Formats: sequence, structure tokens, C-alpha cells
Amino acid sequence: MQRFVTLVIVTLVIALGAPLGAARAQQRAPNSVPLAFGMNADQASQSLGVPLNYVRGTPGNELFVALPNVRGSVLSRRSDGLYLQFGKGRLIAWKGDWGTNPP
Repeated sequence: MQRFVTLVIVTLVIALGAPLGAARAQQRAPNSVPLAFGMNADQASQSLGVPLNYVRGTPGNELFVALPNVRGSVLSRRSDGLYLQFGKGRLIAWKGDWGTNPP
């Protein structure tokens, strides 16, 4: 009898746990395209999921900052920006700015 109960419990765990695992495997990250060199400003903004704010530079050779959207979050007090350098309209460098005041 104990063997039967154990078998039923194991079967239920497998049957109920499998759909949850399959559903998690199908979920995608909000930014499914990683940041990469050569992207234009629109692609980088879409990849990060936040708008880019102009800092300085001439058209095509700009410096932008992407500020994370953490406003109102009790758990996060950080608002460090990610600076993105574009040359000839393409992403050539990026740098996280930790510990300074954002613009």
C-alpha cells in the first residue's frame, strides 16, 4: 500500500510539474537581442528596453546615456546610467557609470 501511495505522489508531481517547466522554458527575456557593437541608436534602445538620452556629440558621433527604469522600486536605490558611444551612427563602445550622479 505504501508503495502505491508513493507511486501516485511521484506521478502527480511529474504530471503537474512538467507543464510548469515547459511554460518557463518558453518564456523569453524582455530584451531577447543582446547589446552588440555595430547597432544603431534605435536598435540599442530597443535592446536595453529604455530610451536613450543625448549627452553630447555631433550627428552620427553621439554619446547617449540609458538610465534604468527603477523608479518607485523599494528594493533598488540605484539609477546608474549606461553610456553608449556611437561613431558613424554605429555603437562603438559602452561603459557603466557606477557611483556618480547621472545627468
